Amino acid sequence: MATSKRRSTADPSRSPRSTAPVAARRLPPEASPEPSAAAAGAPRRSAGHSHAGDSSGRGRHQDAPVKPERLHKLLAQSGIGSRREMEELIVAGRINVNGEPAHVGQTVSPGDRVKVNGKLVNLRFSNRLPRVVIYHKPDGEIVSRNDPEHRPNVFTAMPRISVGRWVAVGRLDFNTSGLLLLTTSGELANRLMHPRYQLIREYAVRILGELPDESRQRLLDGIDLDDGPAKFASFQEAGGEGANRWYRVSLFEGRNREVRRMFEAVGVVVSRLMRVRYGPIALPPGLKRGQVLELSEAEVRRLLAGFDMENPEPDRPSRRPRER
Repeated sequence: MATSKRRSTADPSRSPRSTAPVAARRLPPEASPEPSAAAAGAPRRSAGHSHAGDSSGRGRHQDAPVKPERLHKLLAQSGIGSRREMEELIVAGRINVNGEPAHVGQTVSPGDRVKVNGKLVNLRFSNRLPRVVIYHKPDGEIVSRNDPEHRPNVFTAMPRISVGRWVAVGRLDFNTSGLLLLTTSGELANRLMHPRYQLIREYAVRILGELPDESRQRLLDGIDLDDGPAKFASFQEAGGEGANRWYRVSLFEGRNREVRRMFEAVGVVVSRLMRVRYGPIALPPGLKRGQVLELSEAEVRRLLAGFDMENPEPDRPSRRPRER
């Protein structure tokens, strides 16, 4: 996957097979930047399918829990935003429940009509199992829906959903590729990103030229950046040929362009950067750039259990993955 025609056998952009999800399923994106790659693992669609609906059938679940839930939590798990953002919108008077301004701490039931900024929203109560996907982000896509330059964004590659929206777990720079997690649960996304959980981020880094031992040690001991000190948790050589050298590095945070800025601080230019792991999830070796892989219900449940989150009932029928 390196940009040169020849690949070193030690190319670290190939993630380890032992940690890749084994029960995940490939889904067709709405508008993949690499249509031929995305179509390779797409499940069969019935005739007359429209992108306006939820292609997975998750929106067909009609059972509703009787137990009311806190409004700000419900909006967060529906993918509208974080709990804090929802509380701020409530205080600002931008959320209504049944035509009345909402208040902090308010609970809502399945029959209530909730509007955010005047727009009616579909709520995902806690009996709905959230969806989690792995996206192999290619270079040249931005992890944002709002871009003044109108560059391609990762959300156009996501499968359509009828309730909530896809929430990205952290970001990858425009010129950085690799593993990007997205979920329909704002609460799960927040926990995956929260510093207290100390989730490891692992990257494959290709640099131009040599990296002196002294510079490597500085990157492990810690260097000062404009926004505070930073250091790698691990640093391993991973081969390379010619002027290119590959390394595998990891850290416990995800500040803007942090890996690139750390190498720049020791006078080294990063020519390629690829994330290969986020917490317990590694980039599957067979997932091509621009493809989406959805975690199975069992994998989502294990992920939720790891963060002490409620374990809701599934709301979608089981479907066998299509053979490639």
